[in-house]
Amino acid sequence: MRLSIPFRAFGPGLIAASLLIGGVAGGLAGCDMGQFTVNTTAKVLVRGQPSLKMESDYEMAARAIPASLKTVEAFWVVNPGNKTLIGILTEGYCQYGIGFVEDEWEEAMIRKDFEAAQYHSTRATKMFTRCMGYALKSLGGKWQEDLFADGEGSFERAAARIATAGPGQRTPLLWAALALGSTINQNKDNMEMVGYAGIAKAMLFKVAEIDTKHPQRDPVLAAMPHLALGLVHTAVSPALGGDPKKAEEHFLMALKLTDDRFLLARVHYARRVGVATQNRKLFRDNLLKVLQTDPSIWPEQRLANEIAHRRARRYLKLEKELF
Repeated sequence: MRLSIPFRAFGPGLIAASLLIGGVAGGLAGCDMGQFTVNTTAKVLVRGQPSLKMESDYEMAARAIPASLKTVEAFWVVNPGNKTLIGILTEGYCQYGIGFVEDEWEEAMIRKDFEAAQYHSTRATKMFTRCMGYALKSLGGKWQEDLFADGEGSFERAAARIATAGPGQRTPLLWAALALGSTINQNKDNMEMVGYAGIAKAMLFKVAEIDTKHPQRDPVLAAMPHLALGLVHTAVSPALGGDPKKAEEHFLMALKLTDDRFLLARVHYARRVGVATQNRKLFRDNLLKVLQTDPSIWPEQRLANEIAHRRARRYLKLEKELF
């Protein structure tokens, strides 16, 4: 399967034409009051973000998030230089892709409904592509050009660019790495995409390096590179370079950083390390522990914990097939 949007083509034209909402956005953009209103609204949106993360109804969130993202994107069209809106859209598209679109893809794969799985895989790729596009806007400069250069020395060029990242670029670099890794996961039959795996890993290592000198105040943001590295180390079997032991270290660090309240970390630990090592007890005990923990243990991350419960139930049903 080929990507409909190649990574080296990121730019202003990346967002689908449907974003250009015609006269409405055009009329607002034509006056200073429109941009002033957007700037004010962006601050309100940041203050209101926790309400979605605190949602307890998975289906309500699944239906609400796309409309919310499109509304924020409409504001971004009016004022494309607003960094706050770019940050919201970066996080929003990555989290929607991981938490909801990939969830539908996974369910379709389990049902062996491969037509539906392909449909959701394509959708997930689009979500991650948008996340990557916005992350690159925040990173600025020649990041896009250097990360996705062609030809001899392309990896060295990307690595050199990644090495320049400072604390202020840490979070967009994280989202870019997650978007790239997730896109690779959805396009494993595309050798061009698989070739970027080393770049995604290098980006995550850089984020972790920055965190050692500049610890994150947000525990979830602090845990995310460790979750991602845990997934990276279990993406392939040990025979092909996977390392379940290193993955376990990262998953346990994610649990530590979130005081064992971010249940998705334990779900990934059970699913990825348990299966990779064929440790059925680790798999079962950890998933049961998730289900025995009230999602409201962390009200500010209630939605993520509801997703964790949803996946824990799904994986337990697959126990006989996985072992």
